Amino acid sequence: MNFLTIGHRGIMGVEPENTLRSFVAAEEAGLDAIELDLHLSKDGALVVMHDTDVDRTTDGSGPIAEKTLAELRALDAGRGERVPVFEEVLEAVQAPLQAEIKDAQAARALAEVMNQRGLAGRVEVSSFHDEAIAEIKPLVPGVRTALIASRYGTDIVDRAVAVGAETVCLNIRRLTLEVVERARKADLRIIGWVVNTQDHLRLVRAFGLDGATTDHPDIKRTGRFTA
Repeated sequence: MNFLTIGHRGIMGVEPENTLRSFVAAEEAGLDAIELDLHLSKDGALVVMHDTDVDRTTDGSGPIAEKTLAELRALDAGRGERVPVFEEVLEAVQAPLQAEIKDAQAARALAEVMNQRGLAGRVEVSSFHDEAIAEIKPLVPGVRTALIASRYGTDIVDRAVAVGAETVCLNIRRLTLEVVERARKADLRIIGWVVNTQDHLRLVRAFGLDGATTDHPDIKRTGRFTA
């Protein structure tokens, strides 16, 4: 069975997170898929950034939702990189993407782009927000979705089934055999995050997970040999 390696915000352990530079590096490193985060700018652009504000990852300050795309473009997102929009990532890399909706309001904007470009086969949509997954399902025929959880119990399985998700992306620090078994009985795929060490990798392989989200490209190379 293939073990999927997903680059976390590109390869944020090496390059500035959620930048085109980071995404290209993840693809060049051979990671199977690339994860990114989406917010809406003040003028409705699908902006690729993790936090609700720009303070941590750029030289600016303030909420993304209060800035226009032009204002966001003026910021340095690390090593001279600019804050990208989702459409730019689609052009910069060819790898499959996991697009995480950080703001439930971004679901409709993402659905529009996916339908226009026929991306249901390339882009898996993920979110911590049950309502975002539930909303995008009927908007994009055939879309694959993943429910993410940091603090969870076996209830995460019921939540995923309720919104029609095919995958659960789970914080490995909370992972238990009971959760894994419940997810398997519900025919859910399981991805562990964030897997950055050999101990983390051995853990997710011991649980028989389908893949791992990582900050470091070396996990791709060593993942094939870790039982």
